[in-house]
Amino acid sequence: MNLSVRPVGAASPLGGWETLEGGGSGRTAPPLPRSAVGSALFEAVAGRVRRRANGGSARAGTGIGTGRPRNTAMPKPDEEEPPRPDGGAEEAGPSGESREEELPALRPPASPPQILSMSELLETAHEISKLTIAHEIVLNRDFKLQAVNFAPNSLENRVKETLHKAFWDSLKEQLSASPPDYTQAIQLLQEIKEALLSLLLPRHNRLRSQIEEALDMELIRQEAEHRALDIPSLTMYILGTMAMLCAPVRDEEVQRLQSLTDPVQLLREIFRVLDLMKMDMLNFTIQSLRPHLQDHSVQYERKKFQELLEKLHTSLDHTTEWLRKAAAEVAAASSQSPPHPAVSSSPASLSQGAVSSSTAVPSPTSVLNRGYMNLLCWEPGQKEYPETLFMDQARLQEVQSQVNQLTIIAAVLLVTSGMCGSTLFGSPGFVARLKRVTKVLLEGLSCTRYEEALQDISNQVLQEVSRTLSQLGCPAFTNDKCASLKGQIRSIADKDNAVRSIIEQRIHSFLSLFISPNGQNSLKDLPKGLDAIQEELLEVGCRFGSVIHHNRQVFGPYYSEILKKVLLPEPEPELDAGIDSF
Repeated sequence: MNLSVRPVGAASPLGGWETLEGGGSGRTAPPLPRSAVGSALFEAVAGRVRRRANGGSARAGTGIGTGRPRNTAMPKPDEEEPPRPDGGAEEAGPSGESREEELPALRPPASPPQILSMSELLETAHEISKLTIAHEIVLNRDFKLQAVNFAPNSLENRVKETLHKAFWDSLKEQLSASPPDYTQAIQLLQEIKEALLSLLLPRHNRLRSQIEEALDMELIRQEAEHRALDIPSLTMYILGTMAMLCAPVRDEEVQRLQSLTDPVQLLREIFRVLDLMKMDMLNFTIQSLRPHLQDHSVQYERKKFQELLEKLHTSLDHTTEWLRKAAAEVAAASSQSPPHPAVSSSPASLSQGAVSSSTAVPSPTSVLNRGYMNLLCWEPGQKEYPETLFMDQARLQEVQSQVNQLTIIAAVLLVTSGMCGSTLFGSPGFVARLKRVTKVLLEGLSCTRYEEALQDISNQVLQEVSRTLSQLGCPAFTNDKCASLKGQIRSIADKDNAVRSIIEQRIHSFLSLFISPNGQNSLKDLPKGLDAIQEELLEVGCRFGSVIHHNRQVFGPYYSEILKKVLLPEPEPELDAGIDSF
């Protein structure tokens, strides 16, 4: 069974609104164990969260009728201002809710796995979808809903186009009949009315009343029965109302609708533009709610996460293993550093249990920070991502990819600098050109394809070096020196390459400052050899730090509870007190 979680209120391809797609269509699926569903659902929303609202609804149509006087007067501009989603309308958002009490850090799972019914499964996926969207709004300032655009030759697009064509052809046949059949057209007018009302804010009572009066569906049905339905008058009112409600960016599209004469095409375009207007209003609402969500996101996410743990009867096994590994690494590093307190337990023994009470306990903050830094070296497919970081997995993997690319770029520049000397590297624009070439050839590649990319990079670097040497009037490199430069650049593909390891260590050291409690960093802390990528590093560091700080705030109580068990087999009051917070 495949589940595809989409945002609440996403438009379905054939009309209406839905929160889930796939696995439905009236079919039943066998119930799944709660423990298995817990991991499956968390993984379903892990990674890149795609916010979509379908902009191609297969609904719409129009009828042709004979006229009669009708009250379709537009609201006067001075009576009430329509809610244009351009920042001019009054923001409507939920009122601030009281802060929740601190939730229990961790609760044990229920004994035997119970069965999760299909309705419970869909309800849980719905809750995860809402939690994920709220999390994305808080962390992604550029987050907005976008229309679904299928590839022109894709199966999805062919199915959509076929259904749409059948729908509109059917409507055209109904309206061309003698006498016309307005059944489908009336249903579409009802949907248009609901769409217009959905664009209003709560305070627009007068405009709401005017729409209700002008699009009185009972009266429209009676007129259709008596063959007195005035479709042109209705569409004129609809277009005028849309012009008042749309954002300025949609003004031109609404005006273009007024030139359409074919009723079927007109209604089809009305629905297309209405979907865009609803998208604008949703994105405007998201921007309006962002400050409120930022103030309450920590309490909200922690509460919802605890509710999901209880509903799914699951535990944080992957998170525990992630922190246990970090604790082992911190203990091993401390035992090898004389200035710091040593821990006698070996990493292997620590990974199987807690630190012995006779040893110095690693700092919980240092263990958690080590765990966060390990995310930059995560190997996909070999181990499960911590449950507390599922919603940020795609975001952190993108940071990891950027760090890997910056490591290669800095290593290539360092190797080239050592071979070419300060004269060549001091040439105006030389470093920028090498950096641009390397970045372009690495764009979109996974670390498994770096060896192939570095072969091309070595050729391009050598060409740029030769060109610059010629421009400066310097002697060209010998064949041996050219081969040496290309060989050293290609060897960077090896993870154990000395230059690459040094650069990677320096980058990680710089980024670790962004996840400190203060979370501040500046160019003065930039290690040597990273000047050429300083702007990119600052940007990546800020993104990495914002994700980690939010995660630390939300899941701090869970981490504290886990680390107490990992670091303290037998609670000791003087040590236990230092693990309550980060």
